[in-house]
Amino acid sequence: MIISKTPYRISFFGGGSDYPEWYNEFGGTVLSTTINKYLYITCRELPDFFDHKYRIVWSKIEKVNNIKQIQHHAIRGILEHYKFNKGLEIHYDGDLPARSGMGSSSSFVVGLINALFTMDKKNLNQKELAKKSLFIEQKILNEVVGSQDQIAAAYGGFNRIFFQKKNSFKIKKIKKNKNLKLLEDNLILIYTSINRTAHFIASSYVKHLTSTKKHYIKEIVDHVEEGQKIIESGNIDDFGKLLNSAWDMKKQLGKSITNNKIDNLYDYAIKNGALGGKILGAGGGGFLLLYMKKKDRIKFLNKNDKIINIPFKFSDTGSQIIFKE
Repeated sequence: MIISKTPYRISFFGGGSDYPEWYNEFGGTVLSTTINKYLYITCRELPDFFDHKYRIVWSKIEKVNNIKQIQHHAIRGILEHYKFNKGLEIHYDGDLPARSGMGSSSSFVVGLINALFTMDKKNLNQKELAKKSLFIEQKILNEVVGSQDQIAAAYGGFNRIFFQKKNSFKIKKIKKNKNLKLLEDNLILIYTSINRTAHFIASSYVKHLTSTKKHYIKEIVDHVEEGQKIIESGNIDDFGKLLNSAWDMKKQLGKSITNNKIDNLYDYAIKNGALGGKILGAGGGGFLLLYMKKKDRIKFLNKNDKIINIPFKFSDTGSQIIFKE
């Protein structure tokens, strides 16, 4: 039995520039961190005496004898691609809901590949794990996804990621300092209760990134450098204001990125002390990240006890194998 533990991520600035459609022409960069909320994948081989060859437990329970019968799109695609013909049981458990902007689909792919290769007695380093996950999502599953989530999930930590032509990348680790701690203390994560599929949201605007949306992506990329400078030596409250500016830019990418419910919640938070924030991931729902200082946050949450607030901390580790028997 193998159990992998893979973090979710929060992306602050640069989203959109991590799509191959953009960075293979212009290059790209993002600022992001993993957090101490995790997705767990349990894998074990099934003996021949079961009346099924594959048992998949997620929001459904599947018992099938052929890979092509598996309903879970990612599991089916990965097992087909790697020709994993052994009997297999896979369990998926997550600290956060799927389709919520936390990079869960990429964390799932990273965690499953990590577990399957470990089961096959092959150890992948972080770069190999990230590249295999990128290939699976973008080329095998044909998802319209960026490239930051897989890298964040594989490496972990607070990073600036640079995307270069020919799908290459490099990582700059952001060193821990007092500003990073202040940032962690001043962020809150609110669940909007709106589920959406990133693939469909992103599909509505990715094809326009290098044409009609080019100006907005360039401004979004400029926020990455500024955000890094603030963390390293600036006034951390300016990071919150920069989030507000980046959110204004992101909303220009497509009509499906926000809606009335999100806008009303965001505006209400700003009126109650938030300096900025953004919907995480492709947009359309999921989690709303806000920068709000402690005194304002306590009042805000006490006054709105129905709001689903998820406490979190930054994490330093990427996908790990936490059990191997």
